[in-house]
Amino acid sequence: MRRHTLMSLCLAAALAAAMPMTMPAARAAEPVLAVAYAGSMGALMDKGLGPAIAKQAQVQYQGQGAGAFGLAHLIAAKQINPDVFVSITPGPIEILQKAGLIGTAVPVASTQMVIAYSDKSRFAKDFEAAAAGKMPWYAVLEKPGVKFGRTDPTTDPQGRNIVFTMLLAERYYKQPGLADKILGGVQNQQQIFTEPSLLSRLEAGQLDATSGYLSAVISHKLPYIKLPEQINLSDPTQIADWYSKVHFSIKLPNGKTDELSTQPLVFYAAVLNNAPNPKAGEAFVKFMTSAAGQKMFKDYGYSAPKGDDLK
Repeated sequence: MRRHTLMSLCLAAALAAAMPMTMPAARAAEPVLAVAYAGSMGALMDKGLGPAIAKQAQVQYQGQGAGAFGLAHLIAAKQINPDVFVSITPGPIEILQKAGLIGTAVPVASTQMVIAYSDKSRFAKDFEAAAAGKMPWYAVLEKPGVKFGRTDPTTDPQGRNIVFTMLLAERYYKQPGLADKILGGVQNQQQIFTEPSLLSRLEAGQLDATSGYLSAVISHKLPYIKLPEQINLSDPTQIADWYSKVHFSIKLPNGKTDELSTQPLVFYAAVLNNAPNPKAGEAFVKFMTSAAGQKMFKDYGYSAPKGDDLK
């Protein structure tokens, strides 16, 4: 996959403005631990891992969640300066490795794609039937009037992964045109929302269904439809022979296009080379890989880490 390393200043500014820091009350004398993380991790980070490391390391935890590609570009442009970056898929990590801002990134968890739905939706009974295997999930999403939400494929891995899931579903279920029927085009702005707000909109009943990572959906206690491993991108062993069969292109803010291919749904963590508080950053990464940290991941719906370090 060709990786783009330049994002427009407008996009960077918009992302920065849309991503407030979250900071539990703490004594002003305590040092700050700033963590930038994939937006789907909000519940885990701000309710679980963040408070835990704040207590253990005696730091003020500050969390900033958004699309991982967007965050990576903000960090590379020196517009934000966290101590730790936690991404899903290798792509955002590779951007910062190329910029010389990250050395090794370690896998800390993994997940899979699902379809989350609202129990407030007028289609809720249909989604429940699909979740029970009584009707095809894609048939429900293709119904007129269904409001489906997803994230931006130019800034967020999840926004890319749901497109891959739909393209794989076309092949797996032998349903030509399935992706276009449900998505209305790769960059259909009527469906695209920021990652931190996506599941919140679903919870509020503003959307009928959304893309989602199993980990985030469980964290938010939302109903969901599990997908076969042939399309949920959870199995790294299927990348070479199956997942890699689908590709798509996106148009970037700078006018160029980028050809995208699948990557494993693994979360990676790394301390920035220019971290203001590297000691706290290293303590946080160590905590995430510890037995206590891994139990917290599991409690919030995440699966065990897969694969090797990214070097």
